[in-house]
Amino acid sequence: MRLVLNVIWLVLAGFWMAVGYAVAGLVCCILIITIPWGVASFRIANYALWPFGREVVDKPGAGTGSLLGNVIWIVVAGVWLAIGHVVTGIALCVTIIGIPLGIANFKLVKVSLVPLGKEIVELP
Repeated sequence: MRLVLNVIWLVLAGFWMAVGYAVAGLVCCILIITIPWGVASFRIANYALWPFGREVVDKPGAGTGSLLGNVIWIVVAGVWLAIGHVVTGIALCVTIIGIPLGIANFKLVKVSLVPLGKEIVELP
């Protein structure tokens, strides 16, 4: 079932959301000082391509640096990516088949706002 959901997700929403994260990551990597945000953005782009069967959890040991970095991220790119997830999630929830995909999109809102101090783990 995860494979089917991931393939449908990739076609309907995942590719475009991953492109958004990749663009944000490229912009962050061009500016040398924002490379940590670029790396986090690429990590989330990978997750946005294939989210079913994986989960975002808090990274142990993430401290004040992650908090300050997340505040900057929210201002620079997080709000726009979160709006993209909300709009796409609402559009997907219009159809019965799209409801699980819309819910997955709403789960990605949190990580799009605060990506630092998070890691992606495989579900058993």
